[in-house]
Amino acid sequence: MYKDGRGGKVHKMSKTTAMTGAESAAEAMRQINPDVVAAYPITPQTAIAQNFANYVANGIVDTELVRVESEHSAMSCCVGASAAGARVMTATSSAGLALMWEIVGVAAGLRLPIVMEVVNRALSAPINIHCDHSDSMGTRDLGWIQIFSENAQEVYEHTLIAVRLAEKLLIPAMVCQDGFITSHGVENVEIFDDEGVKKFVGEHKYPYGLLDIKKPVTHGPLQLQDYYFETRSQQIPVMEEAKKEFVKIGEELGKITKKKYPLFDEYEMKDAEAVIVVMNSTAGTTKTAIDAMRKEGKKVGLLKLRLFRPFPYKEVSDALKHVKKIAVLDRSVSFGANPPLYSEVKNGLYDVKYTGKLHSCVFGLGGRNIFVEDIIGVFNRLLDGKLKDHDYIGLREE
Repeated sequence: MYKDGRGGKVHKMSKTTAMTGAESAAEAMRQINPDVVAAYPITPQTAIAQNFANYVANGIVDTELVRVESEHSAMSCCVGASAAGARVMTATSSAGLALMWEIVGVAAGLRLPIVMEVVNRALSAPINIHCDHSDSMGTRDLGWIQIFSENAQEVYEHTLIAVRLAEKLLIPAMVCQDGFITSHGVENVEIFDDEGVKKFVGEHKYPYGLLDIKKPVTHGPLQLQDYYFETRSQQIPVMEEAKKEFVKIGEELGKITKKKYPLFDEYEMKDAEAVIVVMNSTAGTTKTAIDAMRKEGKKVGLLKLRLFRPFPYKEVSDALKHVKKIAVLDRSVSFGANPPLYSEVKNGLYDVKYTGKLHSCVFGLGGRNIFVEDIIGVFNRLLDGKLKDHDYIGLREE
């Protein structure tokens, strides 16, 4: 038995309990028991740091919790602690991630295996505290592994995978969940046995710690035209390796959870004539729409990405190349360019000479709700050939 962050008794054996996505992230962090956590509060991430701080205050973990003055300082602290050899985690959202931007790139460039919980929230202006993916998409090319989570259960399990993945490849990783929708929505989450999770995560053995005086190293040296290009190029094949390692580590976690962790999930795809591609919580809404439409005899399906960086181009395009009609749903935009997820899917399908019809649909910016009826509407227009090449779901026209 141990005390949870709220002072209650919780069994050490696997259990199912009602919790939010923020709580499930904090619960994974409790089991991981990182050496250092540095974080700064920002809605809707604050609940993760707050719940984990309770674990620290109650002596349930022996983590050094550093309360910094900004998110820039939070990631700076994480970089220093990780370079010293510590297992390090943090969490943020929206403008907090934007304020970290400089040091987010530093963490990747230094190949530090920091794991960050990102609660997706719109970037300002206008000021908005609700969900879209503009924050994590803004950092998609900085060299971090990016894992997206449909629900609180996936947040918990993806966090466990992220730690192993980051430390195996020496690449930082972020685990994304939808702000408020997942982070503050309560659902049943199965938490697995402490000892089994501890064994799965293992001990952190960073090979280049600054505090190891027997093996002196330098972190962050000045590199101009002489070696910068070579150093950066070394990140490329290692990031590609993350796809195989994600699957391998997922198979190992599956021995505990009895689940599978593919690069993406396929739902009713075998005979689908129309497919939606989407990430995070909207995948659940899409499944409900598919179930309803299948009862009417309509052959529709879903491809839900888990791993967005590195992007599994070949695997996704192989799964989609035989589908006649595809709609890619993005909860963010790239001003002056194609939306991020649509752009990547289109790139992959180009390589396999896709001959079907591909559509881009932007939805849910600033947390605007998307309902089952909206998804059904997209599917029906997709099937009828009436969906625009570039469409917007739920956008007021007045």
